[in-house]
Amino acid sequence: MFSFSERLQKLPPYLFVELDRMKAEVQAKGVDVIDLGVGDPDLPTPSHIVEAAKKALDNPENHHYPSSVGMFSFRKAAASWIKNRFGVELDPQKEVVSLIGSKEGIAHFPLAFVNPGDVVLVPTPAYPVYHIGTLFAGGETYYLPLLPKNNFLPDLESIPQDILSRAKILWLNYPNNPTAAVVDKEFFAKVVNFAKEHNLIVAHDAAYTELYFDDYLPPSILEVDGAKEVAIEFHSLSKTYCMTGWRIAFAVGNESLIAGLTKVKNNVDSGAFQVVQEAAIAALTGDQQCVAEFRGIFKKRRDVLVEGLKKLGFQVEAPKATFYVWAKVPDGYTSADFAAKLLKEAGIVVTPGNGFGEPGEGFFRVALTVDENRLEEAIKRISSLKF
Repeated sequence: MFSFSERLQKLPPYLFVELDRMKAEVQAKGVDVIDLGVGDPDLPTPSHIVEAAKKALDNPENHHYPSSVGMFSFRKAAASWIKNRFGVELDPQKEVVSLIGSKEGIAHFPLAFVNPGDVVLVPTPAYPVYHIGTLFAGGETYYLPLLPKNNFLPDLESIPQDILSRAKILWLNYPNNPTAAVVDKEFFAKVVNFAKEHNLIVAHDAAYTELYFDDYLPPSILEVDGAKEVAIEFHSLSKTYCMTGWRIAFAVGNESLIAGLTKVKNNVDSGAFQVVQEAAIAALTGDQQCVAEFRGIFKKRRDVLVEGLKKLGFQVEAPKATFYVWAKVPDGYTSADFAAKLLKEAGIVVTPGNGFGEPGEGFFRVALTVDENRLEEAIKRISSLKF
């Protein structure tokens, strides 16, 4: 037996691996499990994207090593998409880099700028990779609690001066996973000013900007004046175009931040398969009606689930974005106890809020990744339980 490195020994169990293990145990008993845990959309990738990949697969030029930074045509398509969606001009040569999924870029980014002893400001509850990337880079995580009383926004003014003096990166994620909280451009403007004042890099995970509902339209931090001086933003095709398995994304923003991430990637990966990049070009430059249709589907699911939970007495609000619902557990339960009860007694997988960080205790997250009939069945099963 060989010992794991200290950095691996410091890692908590990866949340979704543990959920898969528990789910498999229940399924082995013959239970019909409704999986509302992992945020992996059940909807198929649109056909025009798949067809673009099929065509690209026949081109032998795509069978060689790709570039770590990404095909220029892909980076150009990404820059055009950002311009059309957010009105932000980007130089595809210097301000865009391709990623093998945004998780890869998020995990690698701290390696470019964080030295041992540096602090990274990480929201909590949050996607675990912000902390994991910090740990792998030898940095120290300082957690910023996202609390209901602050509308799940970080209290930047509460950060001690001795922490700020060592801080290198501030991670943000809006629309937010897991809380589904949203922000406006005024919030981003405050963040940009704060970052300039304290010489911070702002890294914004923008994976859910296209999953919005009602009268809300998520902004990009790059829409704020001066944001390019301090910010990098990570965009994923996974949720927007239901391409989770394709592993394709891109980062945009400050030229030196993009250069740093690119240098890491030059040394650790050989880029995304060009066939996948061709499919992504079709997604970014093609008809966006498919994205609007996805939003409509997730909105209907949101309404079914939220209305059903409210009728059962749960404290829950309809999210304005993401395909997640963040709800309070019933009185007398911890997040883990409630999630375990749903799985064992009702065959329903939800994610316990504390799995995303300590301030998530008392909540659970539901992913709207099954159809309305299955959500109605989940509500029916929950209604039969005693709390």
